[in-house]
Amino acid sequence: MTEQQGGAPPDAYIEAEIHRLLSEDPSVAEQGITAVHRERGVVLSGEVESPHRREEILRRVAEQFPDVPITSDIGVIRTQAPSQVEELP
Repeated sequence: MTEQQGGAPPDAYIEAEIHRLLSEDPSVAEQGITAVHRERGVVLSGEVESPHRREEILRRVAEQFPDVPITSDIGVIRTQAPSQVEELP
């Protein structure tokens, strides 16, 4: 595998490498995040259960790929039970 400037993997491998990192790293173990290479970097998208989890994912990806600009489109889903009963008509 050839490397681009700054030691980053070639564009074709970045998405797969990020997905492997997120799914195989025991501190993350996240399969619901997708990585899509764009003209100016990689966009991570999906949903996680907490802002802390999102920050950990972004930290690990930035740590592993310091020369790749990362944009986050990772949302936080509600994991608490609803506070009121939903009444249907």
